[in-house]
Amino acid sequence: MPVMLLWLGVWVSLGLLPGAASSSSSSSSSFSSSSSWEPLEPVSAEKSLAWGPGLEAELTLPARYFYLQAVSSDGRNCTRSPPGQFSVSIKPLSARESIQIHVPKLLDRNDGSFLMRYRLHTSVKEGLKVEILYGDAHVAQSPYILKGPIYHEYCDCPEKDAEVWKKSLSCPSEEAQITEDFAAFPSIDLQQMFKEVPPRFGQRMGAIVHYAILNNRIYRRTLGKYTDFKMFSDEMLLSLSRKVRLPDVEFYVNVADWPIEHRKANDTPGPVPILSWCGSVDSADIVLPTYDVTHSTLETLRGVTNDLLSVQGNTGPVWENKTEQGFFRGRDSREERLLLVKLSKENPELLDAGITGYFFFREKEKELGKVPLMGFFDFFKYKYQVSVDGTVAAYRFPYLLLGDSVVLKQSSPYYEYFYKELSPWSHYIPIKRNLEDLLEKIKWVKENDEVVRKIAKEGQMTARELLQPHRFYCYYFKVFQEYAERQTGKPEIRDGMEFVPQPDDKTSLCDCHRKKLSKDEL
Repeated sequence: MPVMLLWLGVWVSLGLLPGAASSSSSSSSSFSSSSSWEPLEPVSAEKSLAWGPGLEAELTLPARYFYLQAVSSDGRNCTRSPPGQFSVSIKPLSARESIQIHVPKLLDRNDGSFLMRYRLHTSVKEGLKVEILYGDAHVAQSPYILKGPIYHEYCDCPEKDAEVWKKSLSCPSEEAQITEDFAAFPSIDLQQMFKEVPPRFGQRMGAIVHYAILNNRIYRRTLGKYTDFKMFSDEMLLSLSRKVRLPDVEFYVNVADWPIEHRKANDTPGPVPILSWCGSVDSADIVLPTYDVTHSTLETLRGVTNDLLSVQGNTGPVWENKTEQGFFRGRDSREERLLLVKLSKENPELLDAGITGYFFFREKEKELGKVPLMGFFDFFKYKYQVSVDGTVAAYRFPYLLLGDSVVLKQSSPYYEYFYKELSPWSHYIPIKRNLEDLLEKIKWVKENDEVVRKIAKEGQMTARELLQPHRFYCYYFKVFQEYAERQTGKPEIRDGMEFVPQPDDKTSLCDCHRKKLSKDEL
């Protein structure tokens, strides 16, 4: 069960984090802090908290993670990094077993809580022992014994019973966006889709991938010229199918930026269900988590440096020491971004905005100038993050929410899968689409620091809960489950489809100990 933290009178559930690669039979990580903190009583290792999916053997994720919360001896949560040192050691239960595991440093979230990540590169037969210490005293219920087998990310060993899998991940029973998206599709006629989708969306300029999942194996064919981003949908489907047996389904994924189904539910003919990474107020696409957050989750502690976990330990200076300016860096993918730069030049005391690359408005580079690229974690040196759409919704928005700055978000017809859980003035500061009120809002936030700090914290805490890696898997599975319940007709391997194999990683062989599928199930 998630641990609850009382902050500023509001109960919110805490979030998570990821990382890269090394080899050893045991690994450890520690963090010591001498930064300022609110002196309560001394930290109590016994009363401090440890929780999260990385302390559960059965939860297979690309990068496993868990949280620590420092608690004082009088039972109060620390709200700043305590003095002293937390350390974590992860090693196999059996001295005879050698494992490959990457354990990066413990991430300090600068609010009295910490994020621990690790990535297995081999499966563990007997199990793991996780020791968490504060100084030389065990934290909470440490040591934690994770009884094997424990599978690494590329071990193809799905749980046959979907309900068991969902329960182990504590998947939500409902997702507001999924409920809304499927309201337009009480039934899904596969034959009608085959007649409509290819001629409407799959012509030469299209970006459609036609998938079939049968017996937990994935097949696809591409429709149109711009389907290279199928690599992102492929990798998520393969990862999900390694963890849980998927229902037999046949569907179309739009791998372009823009949602494409603009028919309304009461139109004749009605809309067809297209899965997309972004939704809009004038489209009926079924929204999935973006390829950006999905890929960074899969590659955490391996192929990426910016992800939804690492951000949480790199949120810049404490609130009081952040620069009190609006801040933006990005490409020229929307005209309002050019307006941001003009406003910045005219009002440098309020706004620092710059374009890092020109593609859509190259003629404007001489007038507006170009600024160097900047490390994303350095964004959080600034207190006010301005989020303006790119070609569609700004895919940077979830990362900004996880920082320790407040987000000023442009009003937009576009949305991502989690936006329904957010509210303006509770989780972010809204600004008009044409940015006419941006300077006024920046002046307001400078004059209302405590209110703004609460909004920033509420946005961060909500994002920590919503954007946990295991929640992505829950969301994807829920989409396919809802889809399968509505489809009429039998999914098939169609002409032109090819089998999408699991990665051939011979260095990470695994021995699956789950019950094998019967011949009838294969």
